[in-house]
Amino acid sequence: MTCHTATLTPEQSARLEEHLRSGGYQLREVPHARVAGVKPDLNVTLYRSGKLVVQGKGTRDFVEFVLEPEILGAARLGYEAVLDPTLMEPRIGVDESGKGDFFGPLCVAAVYVNAPVLQAWSAAGIRDSKTVGSDAAIARLDAVIRGTPRGLQPAA
Repeated sequence: MTCHTATLTPEQSARLEEHLRSGGYQLREVPHARVAGVKPDLNVTLYRSGKLVVQGKGTRDFVEFVLEPEILGAARLGYEAVLDPTLMEPRIGVDESGKGDFFGPLCVAAVYVNAPVLQAWSAAGIRDSKTVGSDAAIARLDAVIRGTPRGLQPAA
């Protein structure tokens, strides 16, 4: 996880601003930002609108150990399926690559997933390929996907 966004209330924004100003962050100017701070592997920007953008390798730790307990007062990271059970409902996803007839071939793929598949893939680290850092990792995840048993059904 290298990026996280949230919308903060005015009270939460004030707590975050205080944390950034007193927490050893190097403050920097960002257009339209209320406050922005940098630490090694972490950029935190709170915009005047209340939108918060956290980026860098330290994003997960910041969200788990600062943002949720100290600023938001609620744990959400890792509880997405509990907070929104529809995330585990069966569905079909479709994506395409290429530009079609005018610019060359177009490849379209679809995948059906249900709760057992989503849980297995999540545990294996399967996620948006744009966030996977190496060809070796993509090959490993590809093997997991291709090895998923057809018809994987929920436990009865």
